[in-house]
Amino acid sequence: MRLGVLDVGSNTVHLLVVDAHAGAAPLPAYSHKAELRLAELLDEDGAIGPEGVDRLVATIAGALIVAEDKGVEEMLPFATSAVRDASNADQVLARVKKETGVDLGVLSGEEEARLTFLAARRWYGWSAGKLLLLDIGGGSLEVAYGIDEEPDAAVSLPLGAGRLTAAWLPGDPPDASDVRALRRHVRAQIARTVGEFTRSGTPDHVVATSKTFKQLARIAGAARSTEGVYVQRTLSRKALEEWVPKLAGMTAEQRAGLPGVSEGRSRQLLAGALVAEGAMDLFGVEELEICPWALREGVILRHLDQLPVG
Repeated sequence: MRLGVLDVGSNTVHLLVVDAHAGAAPLPAYSHKAELRLAELLDEDGAIGPEGVDRLVATIAGALIVAEDKGVEEMLPFATSAVRDASNADQVLARVKKETGVDLGVLSGEEEARLTFLAARRWYGWSAGKLLLLDIGGGSLEVAYGIDEEPDAAVSLPLGAGRLTAAWLPGDPPDASDVRALRRHVRAQIARTVGEFTRSGTPDHVVATSKTFKQLARIAGAARSTEGVYVQRTLSRKALEEWVPKLAGMTAEQRAGLPGVSEGRSRQLLAGALVAEGAMDLFGVEELEICPWALREGVILRHLDQLPVG
């Protein structure tokens, strides 16, 4: 079966085409992305403005054409934080449905965390023991922990790299006082949730997903993406702590010149680094591993699990 996963995220609209069937790993066949950065397009009332909605509708319509060209039999469309938290979410979803025919399912933050955890568990297997998962998106931070395929604890916090950059870091490079204020805010938010996870014991393996973590690992010396998904990539807290002040002193253009950092994500990288550093510090993580599978794979796996057998 050729499936299309349409992920309307806070930074990008990503169509991932995979060949998949129950009991097998989904095999990527094609990837189509468009950067919208919806998390940065919210107005003062928290609504996605007319221009943002127009671009979203046009992008989804374009993705449908790509899906048809690639022979997609079934589409799994979903939206995450930027649409979920928009004050005009219902109107946006209705317009998308009316003009494209796509019925976007909006994942809750906890669902996002649980599906991403499922993907990480399937990737690493049962031998990984108790998993702690961290995921930094454009609009939110997801944390999940557990020993099974369903996490014992899962939370979503409004600490996405795009959201925080738009609200807290207007300068380029940012003012040192703004960086300090954001650091305090991030750590206070994360600290409220730590007890929910630490009471369950020390994780055996800590993993992270998302473009933010991949870019941070890359600038800290991890293998480039062209070396393949099976190369182990790690990020240490020590390396991250050394990079945060460097990133704070750079402009977005200078960050875009770093290994593995795209121009579209360079402005958000500092906020993402502050969230990653805060999470690793408060959860007592010295080193984590970058997981190649994330939310999109979790959505595919859950869908395949629900198909009738035979």
